[in-house]
Amino acid sequence: MTTVAHDDDALRADLASLRIERGGTPKKRRKRRRWPLLVVLLLVAAGVAWAVTGRPVPVKVAYTTRSTPAQSGPAPILSGSGYVVTGDRYVSIGVRVPGRIDHYFVEEGQTVHKGDPLVQIDDRDYHAAVARAEANLDLAKANLSLADADLARGTNLLAQGVISQQEFDVFRNKSEVARATVAQNIAALAAAKVDLEYTTLRAPTDGVVLAKLKEVGEIAVPGGFAGSGDLIRLANLSDIRTEVDVNEADLSKVHIGQPAEVTPDAYNDARYAAEVVKLYPQVDRQKGTLKIEVHILKPDARLLPDMSARVTFLSEPPAPGTAETPVVLAPAAALRRDDHGDSFVWIMSDGQVHRGPVETAGNVGDRVRIASGLAGGEAVVLGDTTLRDGQRVTVDE
Repeated sequence: MTTVAHDDDALRADLASLRIERGGTPKKRRKRRRWPLLVVLLLVAAGVAWAVTGRPVPVKVAYTTRSTPAQSGPAPILSGSGYVVTGDRYVSIGVRVPGRIDHYFVEEGQTVHKGDPLVQIDDRDYHAAVARAEANLDLAKANLSLADADLARGTNLLAQGVISQQEFDVFRNKSEVARATVAQNIAALAAAKVDLEYTTLRAPTDGVVLAKLKEVGEIAVPGGFAGSGDLIRLANLSDIRTEVDVNEADLSKVHIGQPAEVTPDAYNDARYAAEVVKLYPQVDRQKGTLKIEVHILKPDARLLPDMSARVTFLSEPPAPGTAETPVVLAPAAALRRDDHGDSFVWIMSDGQVHRGPVETAGNVGDRVRIASGLAGGEAVVLGDTTLRDGQRVTVDE
């Protein structure tokens, strides 16, 4: 028994010598296992950061230009919002004779020319009036023929001494009355024909039908309160203008004949050359503004009455021989604004971008006048790519 116990103790001692001591508490062992993982994560993050910040960002660039005002066009000096109107305003067409509306010849939005029929009024009563006037005229002519014959016979009888002068004067009077009656009936027939023509309303000028104000079957009467007798409203689109209110403090910057540019809110890429043609003679006391009209020189079908638009008043072109100060033009797509509303552009140089603050002085087509901040010839970044000062970039062809 002693020998067996001794062998067991020896075996335990041998096994104990083979055991590896891990040491420390379980918490310390967990901390030791985290260190390699943190090191790996830091290395991965550093690699990603290097890949993002170190790799050049592809961007599109364009170059600023330096030119004279004559080459770049007149400079904008004042702008405001207004509405598209017509030179003759709206033409409301009403009936000249009462009657029931028979039918319309036109629809809203249809283009018409001067003299085109617009509305037909029931004309049966007016045809009857013309026929009655014609019959009365025929009767008057017959009476005149008889009176002239009596006058001719009376003349012969007076010469023979058969009738007295008084009897002859009666024959002559009947002839003159019959002749006046004929003239009276001629005038009545002409008036009846005019009334018959009035049953067809025609366009007084070229234009576009804006609205039909009554329905077929309604009774139309001339005049009426607040234009209640109007049937059709037209707009003459051959003379398109824009109406804008200008603050009286800026009136010194605007004058008759001044060039301007009109941009409809519906078509921001469309720009129409215009000219100041009217300054109203009275200032609005409540708003402190004066109404001004500019005439659009070459309008098209996109311009519609009452459309909102922006009017930019331009400077006069320089006189021949006048020294011109060069201006810098940059693409409008390169202009950006920061959170404070300040304008700047990203300037590319030596494979990096740098922020360049600028001051603008209005648009010239798809370019912006740069009052300060650029000298011309700089490569500026287009679009809204997110960049930072000093970032590496490459040109995206």
